[in-house]
Amino acid sequence: MTRIIADISLSLDGFVTGPDPDPDNGLGVGGEALHTWAFSDDPDDCRILREATTRSGAVILGRRLFDVIDGPKGWNDDSGYGAREVGKPAFVVVTDSPPRSVRLTDLDWTFVTTGLPDAVAAARKRAEAASAQRGQDLDVVLMGGGATIGSAIDAGLVDALTLHLAPVVLGAGTPLFTGAAPRTLVRRSVTPTSTATHLTYDIL
Repeated sequence: MTRIIADISLSLDGFVTGPDPDPDNGLGVGGEALHTWAFSDDPDDCRILREATTRSGAVILGRRLFDVIDGPKGWNDDSGYGAREVGKPAFVVVTDSPPRSVRLTDLDWTFVTTGLPDAVAAARKRAEAASAQRGQDLDVVLMGGGATIGSAIDAGLVDALTLHLAPVVLGAGTPLFTGAAPRTLVRRSVTPTSTATHLTYDIL
């Protein structure tokens, strides 16, 4: 069964970027510390990254995040989604209008202009097709940014939430939750490492 899983790193004070994020510095001032775990040699960090990317049948992201990762200082062969782990999944971008061009032409992009629910439906279809090909259940991973994840949770579109809580206080930046609707979470796992505390919750 394909699930929709929101997966994002954040600071102890609840920010998913540092202050002043822009296309040239998508994580803002000091925000690189949020993703130290993803480049760690810690066995648990490596396992969590490997498991997350392996289960990804499709990935959803917002337009601002797309502009960062497809920009000149964005992803490359060494730093893209699952670059060191598995084959690349399909990517679905929620946007008002598709970009005129795409730098990362080796990735499978779908641009959905009719809203987040339609983007989730499109990503689910891609994940289910990938599941049938691989002969295993794959999920849709909602990787961000923060506003996209918050909106998806508020709309009841997310089944599970995975947080990588970095041991850093940023003081300002992009918050994950802003005026979020009340939700009940059930903790399913917690894994502390030297670089993050990895938490997974089911969303009821």
